[in-house]
Amino acid sequence: MLPQPRADLAPNTFDFETVPLVKPTGFREYDARWWFGIQGHGKAPELNLMGVQALGFGLGTLLQEEGATRVVVGHDFRFYSLSIKQALMVGLVQAGCQVVDIGLALSPVAYFAQFALDCPAVAMVTASHNENGWTGVKMGSNKPLTFGPDEMGRLKEIVLGGRFVDRPGGSISQVADLRERYIADVVGDFRLSRPIKVVAACGNGAAGAYAPEALRRMGAEVIEMDCDLDYTFPKYNPNPEDTLMLHAMADKVRETGAEVAFGFDGDGDRCGVVDDSGEEIFADKIGLLLARDMSTLHPGATFVVDVKSTGAYEIDPVLKANGARVDYYKTGHSYIKRRTTDLDALAGFEKSGHFFLRAPYGRGYDCGLVAARAVLAMLDRAGGRKLSALKQDLPKTWTSMTMSAHCDDEIKYGVIDQVVAEYQGLAASGARLLGRAIRDVNTVNGARVTLEDGSFVLARASSNKPEVVVVVESTRSEDDMRALFHDEVRLRLGAHPEVGAYNQTV
Repeated sequence: MLPQPRADLAPNTFDFETVPLVKPTGFREYDARWWFGIQGHGKAPELNLMGVQALGFGLGTLLQEEGATRVVVGHDFRFYSLSIKQALMVGLVQAGCQVVDIGLALSPVAYFAQFALDCPAVAMVTASHNENGWTGVKMGSNKPLTFGPDEMGRLKEIVLGGRFVDRPGGSISQVADLRERYIADVVGDFRLSRPIKVVAACGNGAAGAYAPEALRRMGAEVIEMDCDLDYTFPKYNPNPEDTLMLHAMADKVRETGAEVAFGFDGDGDRCGVVDDSGEEIFADKIGLLLARDMSTLHPGATFVVDVKSTGAYEIDPVLKANGARVDYYKTGHSYIKRRTTDLDALAGFEKSGHFFLRAPYGRGYDCGLVAARAVLAMLDRAGGRKLSALKQDLPKTWTSMTMSAHCDDEIKYGVIDQVVAEYQGLAASGARLLGRAIRDVNTVNGARVTLEDGSFVLARASSNKPEVVVVVESTRSEDDMRALFHDEVRLRLGAHPEVGAYNQTV
């Protein structure tokens, strides 16, 4: 039996090699994420390989409780991910699980494998879009859903308490042909009726082994951009919400005359988009374009969007004409995935680039390539109109990037609770923000404060990093959007000394 995990182990010691290190804060709201460490960085690791084994043992114990003992396991393209996956599998086997190892994969490949291989559970080793040195696991036991706070809370209880249950019957088998099966499934019978020149930007992550081939089979003319796999990520981290990657995509569009660029993150479950003019379109507005297209074909459809997303969904005339219903819900791939399923919605959209398309478009899990296919199908139906023209039809708003400031995991939720209370008090007292009445304070995930003209400010705690997150949007002007940030939400958060400097501002 493994020793009970600890959170106070130092590297290069006997205990570090013999006792599980598992920092409690790595158990996030809907997945697990730890700083594993890379040589020369200097930051203390939050997890060791023994800790990963304990995580697998705990996960297997939980899956036994849920009766979902056959589990798909894959790993992303980091130089340490294979070793982490192997340690995780040892723990799962100790718990008596039947592990199906699909090797190097994308998160949506692992989700697809649950269906293709009839496995109820999944454990995908991935740091997602986080920088090298981070690792984690995306888990689920009820396809297409992934764990939420209840399951993560139980997993944390089992692992940190050392409440493992050793069972016989564990095994590991390998499946090697998932890449071809996944690509064939993503493409399906869709073929473009006209050639579209597409940039496929992969940031040297694992999506480079999938995206160019899949897009070509859809009939696109593909221009590859950083599609060679290189786990050092020599240019930038594969994150289509990051300005470095988006600007590189925009430059490539202008250079090549491409009609659209798709950017995929490190584990391929997100998709960023740059239009034919070389302008990035945030994923929430791509979602609005797709909702317009889909609701025309499916009147009365329901769509779920996260609280970081544009308020234009609420005022869009096409959605209103098509009888579409829009539900704003918690940010996070597990939350939106579950909400989309619970409401029997046609699709869910998240500002970070997660798209959750359900039948007849997808199986409900987030997949960057399924999202790219939906965008290409929309352009194919648009009668030759380019994405830049379709974008001009949307209600005009000015929206910030997703901005974040450091705030320790142990205190970030307390800070946001105070900010939520402040905004609720302001709304109750009839206070005005920058001269406007407060129409609504949505507290499903932090505080999304909507003003009388439809502008909003959002402050919430990040679910997977030690940060607080801010988004602002104005229905008036770019200057007003900046004022909402600098003269309102930044000042309010700045009154809390625990909040550090922002990674970027408007």
